[in-house]
Amino acid sequence: MNFLKHRKSLLTSAALAVTIGLTSGCGTINAGMQSGDLPPQGAFIAENGMQFNIQPLSLANLPPAPSYASSRSGMGMKNARVRELLNGSRGVADYRISTGDVLSINLIEYPNITPPNNNSMNASASNPYAAGYPVDQQGYLQFPLVGRVKASGLTVSQFTNNLRSQLQRYLKYPDPQVKVVNFRGSKFFIDGAVRQPGEFNMADAPISLYGAISMAGGATTEGDSNSVVLTRRGVKYELGLRDLQDMGVSASQIYLQDGDSIHINRLDRNKVYVLGEFGEIKPLEIPDHGLTLTQVIGQSKGLNPSTSNAAKVYVVRDHGNASYTDIYHVNLQTVTNLALANRFEMHPNDIVYVDPTGLTRWNRFINSVLPSSNAIRQLSSL
Repeated sequence: MNFLKHRKSLLTSAALAVTIGLTSGCGTINAGMQSGDLPPQGAFIAENGMQFNIQPLSLANLPPAPSYASSRSGMGMKNARVRELLNGSRGVADYRISTGDVLSINLIEYPNITPPNNNSMNASASNPYAAGYPVDQQGYLQFPLVGRVKASGLTVSQFTNNLRSQLQRYLKYPDPQVKVVNFRGSKFFIDGAVRQPGEFNMADAPISLYGAISMAGGATTEGDSNSVVLTRRGVKYELGLRDLQDMGVSASQIYLQDGDSIHINRLDRNKVYVLGEFGEIKPLEIPDHGLTLTQVIGQSKGLNPSTSNAAKVYVVRDHGNASYTDIYHVNLQTVTNLALANRFEMHPNDIVYVDPTGLTRWNRFINSVLPSSNAIRQLSSL
C-alpha cells in the first residue's frame, strides 16, 4: 500500500514538473504569436540575427508615402526620369535599317538586273535575290553592279539616295524603289502579366508603349497596367498607364527603341498582410489610390474586441537587401492616434500585426495545457 502511494506521488510530481516547465519559459507565457520583449524604441538585433529599428509612430517620424502615391498627388508618374522618355519621343525619327532586315529593291527601267518577282518569298537559281536583299551582320547588303552597299543605320530614304548615286556610274536612269519587306533587326521584348509575352520585331512605323502592350495581347486579369517597368540600355523607368493619363500624358506618346524590354507586374505584388488579433485575417490589395493603416484595420473588420491589445499595433516594413527592418508601433487606445494612422500610407508587402492581450495569451495557454491537467487528475486517481 505504501509502495502504491509513493508511486502515485512520484507520478504526480513528475506531471507537475512538466506543467511548471511549460509555464516557466523565460518567465513569460508563450502561447501563440506575440510581440515579445521589444524595446520601446531604437535599434536592436533579434535572436535570428536581423537588425530592427523600432519607431513609435508620431507626426515627426511619419514615413513618406510610397512612390506611386506621391506620383498620383504630384507629378502623376512613378519616376521623374519618365521625362527623358517623353523628351526622347518628340519628333519620332524614321525607321533605320538594321542588320538582319531584308530589303526589296526594284530598278523599274532595268528588269533584267532586278526581276519583278524579287519581293516574293521563294528565291530561284536565276534570281538569288527573289526573297529580297538581306543586310548582313556588318550592316551591308550585296547589290548587282555596285557590290557591297552600306545599309544599317540609314533610313530607307537615305539608303535609296546612296544607292542611286552609286548606280549612276553604271546606269543612265537609275531609280531604285526600296522598301523593307522583313524587319528582323530591331526588336523589343515584353514579359510579365501579359497574354502573349515574347520577342517582337519593330517595323518601319514607330511603336508606342501602348501599342507594344497591345501587340502582346494586353495585360492579363492578374496584371497591373499601372505598374510597368521599361528597361532601356540598363536604365529602368517605372511607369503607370493611369498615372500618365492623370498628368495629361498618354502611353502612346512614349515610343520604343531597339532592345527595349517591358515588364508588367502582377497585381498581387501590391499587397499588405495582416496577422494577429484582427476580425478577419487575409491579404489586402493596395488600390490605385493607396491604402492607409486605418483602412487596413477597417477592411480587416477591425481589431478583435475580445482578444486584441489596441495599445500594441505594429507595422513591419522590410527593406529587401537593406541591413535593417523598420517596425512602427502605434497605440490605438488613444483616439488622437487614429488620425495619425489615417496618414500612414502602406507600402507593398507591409505586415500589420496586433498583439493579443495578456489574458488572451493566458487563456490560450490554459487551453494548451488542459491535456496535461487531465493527465494529472488521472494520475492522482490511481
